Amino acid sequence: MADHPWGRDVLDYCIGPNGSEDFFKSYFEQKALIVSRNEPDRYKELLSVARIDTLLASRDFHGDDVDMARADPPITRDQFLLSNGYADRGAIANLYQEGGTLILPHLHQADLGLKSFCRAMESIFTSHVQTNIYLTPPNNQGFRTHYDDHDVFVLQVEGEKLWRLYDQSVDKPYRGEGFNPDHVQPGELVEEFVLKAGDCAYVPRGLMHDAQAQGSADSLHITVGMIVKTWADLMLEAVSEVALRHPEFRQSLPPGYARADYDRAQAEAHFNSLVKIIAEEANLENAFDLFVDNFIRSRPPYSEGAITGRGAATTPGAKFRIRPDIPWRLAEDEDRLVLITAGGELIFPSAAEAGLDKVLDGEVFNLSAFEAAGEEEAQKALNQLFGYGVIERVG
Repeated sequence: MADHPWGRDVLDYCIGPNGSEDFFKSYFEQKALIVSRNEPDRYKELLSVARIDTLLASRDFHGDDVDMARADPPITRDQFLLSNGYADRGAIANLYQEGGTLILPHLHQADLGLKSFCRAMESIFTSHVQTNIYLTPPNNQGFRTHYDDHDVFVLQVEGEKLWRLYDQSVDKPYRGEGFNPDHVQPGELVEEFVLKAGDCAYVPRGLMHDAQAQGSADSLHITVGMIVKTWADLMLEAVSEVALRHPEFRQSLPPGYARADYDRAQAEAHFNSLVKIIAEEANLENAFDLFVDNFIRSRPPYSEGAITGRGAATTPGAKFRIRPDIPWRLAEDEDRLVLITAGGELIFPSAAEAGLDKVLDGEVFNLSAFEAAGEEEAQKALNQLFGYGVIERVG
């Protein structure tokens, strides 16, 4: 991970030289941040127009993996998809020549570099991080003015794009609260700027914006989306746990409650009694632990090198350390230790505790770290940690 430029400090890679402390205090979920640099090659290791050209020529893209957009006239999916649901390369090329923006959603799922970058961002934000790739021909626009329902970092890889920001219209919209141009207007133009290759912008959800490629070169940018959990999500889980213990929450609403002559006084009294129970019993720890565990388990395991390095865990004297940015939580279950990590749960005997402490403390270790568990269990522990990508070989 550290071999990549984002491996040293992924947030600095995006918004440096602006510090992370100032970002979280002054910008995160509040206002846009524009970082202009004279570093056109800053993001070249992540992607390039040439790589997209090669991908489009060599890979059969399914309809879920490709999209196109154009502000005017709009593009419909039947214009670039075949009857079998796969992308029509020729149609995509023609539409691109005619000003269409090529979109590759979730390319990080098929590209190790983008996947590594997303994993590093996830370690900072504790949120699902996704990428959408936008390639726009010069002087064209993919989308009309809109807002997103998730925060984004925009990394300009090649070319230039003119951005316009408008009065914020929706404060922290819910995930799935899609933009409807009939309901929301952009308001006054408040800022206009050009992102050049190597520049970055952070745009919080709900902020109205539009962008248009400019200059003579094709514009390629990566939109990095942060899919967060909210306090509302956590509160709903805490209330659900309370409801499991109290049948009063599971009672049906009063018969006839939708009638015009229904008297709500009794319902209000019951509602207030439930609110009181929530105030007294809602537990942060239980709900928080569940969210932590669910997030960690939902991350894919880091499997790069699992095949080519299959013998590493059984090589005498081989040394290892925990991979950077691997999420984990160590729990106890009677006489076992449970390491909750990307991809699921790894089970260890309690005798492996000293070895696991070394691993999780970031120490360089070898098989002997687990010798207290016995020879067979020690090897099994090392095999699990290496197979699930929790550790990497260092010697």
